[in-house]
Amino acid sequence: MDFSYSPRVQELQAQLLKFFDDHIYPNEKAYADEIEANTKAGKRWTPLQTIEKLKPIAQKQGLWNLFLPRDTAEIAGFGGDPQFGGAGLTNQEYAPLAEIMGRVLWASEVFNCSAPDTGNMETLARYGSDEIRNRWLKPLLRGEVRSAFAMTEPEVASSDATNIATRIEKQTDDTYLINGRKWWISGAGDPRCAVYITMGKSDPDAPRHSQQSMIVVPADAPGVKVIRPLTVMGYDDAPHGHCEMTFTNVKVPAANMLLGEGRGFEIAQGRLGPGRIHHCMRLIGLAERSLELMCKRASSRTAFGKLVSQQGVTLERIAEARCKIDQARLLTLRTAWLMDVGGNKLAKNDIAMIKVVAPTMACQVIDWAMQVHGGGGMSDDFPLAYSYTMARTLRFADGPDEVHRNAIAKNELGKYSV
Repeated sequence: MDFSYSPRVQELQAQLLKFFDDHIYPNEKAYADEIEANTKAGKRWTPLQTIEKLKPIAQKQGLWNLFLPRDTAEIAGFGGDPQFGGAGLTNQEYAPLAEIMGRVLWASEVFNCSAPDTGNMETLARYGSDEIRNRWLKPLLRGEVRSAFAMTEPEVASSDATNIATRIEKQTDDTYLINGRKWWISGAGDPRCAVYITMGKSDPDAPRHSQQSMIVVPADAPGVKVIRPLTVMGYDDAPHGHCEMTFTNVKVPAANMLLGEGRGFEIAQGRLGPGRIHHCMRLIGLAERSLELMCKRASSRTAFGKLVSQQGVTLERIAEARCKIDQARLLTLRTAWLMDVGGNKLAKNDIAMIKVVAPTMACQVIDWAMQVHGGGGMSDDFPLAYSYTMARTLRFADGPDEVHRNAIAKNELGKYSV
């Protein structure tokens, strides 16, 4: 294992860091001001121009669709096409770039590298027909539309995906009928959301892991209804949103079925592996910036006759944060390397471990940074409170901690079974 970054990755890191210095950090206030102005004007669910004006700059600099793996681009027939971007990177090469993009919560969208679009684009590229790729994937790669992944449901414990109850029923040889209720559908609130990759039960009588399928549903299909945005610790994350929605007698062409009936779990594993790497590295970037803010704040405030940075508890927490961040980064890089050399199946235990380690680490580091900021750390004058809600959410997203810990423990016990 060699975790040194190639000259190409180092070049992209330098480009991204300069882009942040030139365009992202200087626009953090403009982003917050625009959200406030949209709220006062009753336009919270409006695409933010602070982000939109930066996208062409990122595209022009070649910092576009950096997540797109080389093999996926080639499978889809887009390899080397400049209009779709992509740097042809492996998971291990993309990981440090995702870390930089994670330093500011909204930044990844500037580079067309934000969830759930990245996972959806990879899914459509790998498993979609040429017609689906032309209709949905190409506009997504160009950043013209956005998408959502409709899986979680309010009526069942969706941490066990075999519980998913939304029905995908064959109506005719040419049509499927979809009925169900979903929630926590990230991106569904965005007016640019044009398509849902939807998971549902196509055959309740099939073997347990062959009951579910994934199908592509246009957002404007009759019967698709977004009911409400859900709040995350008080934040509605507009204009992206995490919504509750229903599918009522939604008819879609049979050709919109991905890969075939009963193959939903197979697609999910292919989709979630890289997505978990992306989430974890962005969390590491978020924690890294939180530590940076923590150190700067501690070095500028005096309490009880000395700088906060000289207080023993602060020194201990800074040291612990440094250790935890570096440990999480190394584990995530190892996982990315395993995925590159052996695929998601070989790396599945490590993928489960990083999904436990990275969000837990980020929550702790951000919490310590909030403490150093005092009352200000609880306010939106600093990015920490909102960052904490996002890190805490990711202990659920892509599977809750308990599911991953269960898988890790079973794998460990399996080493000693007789």
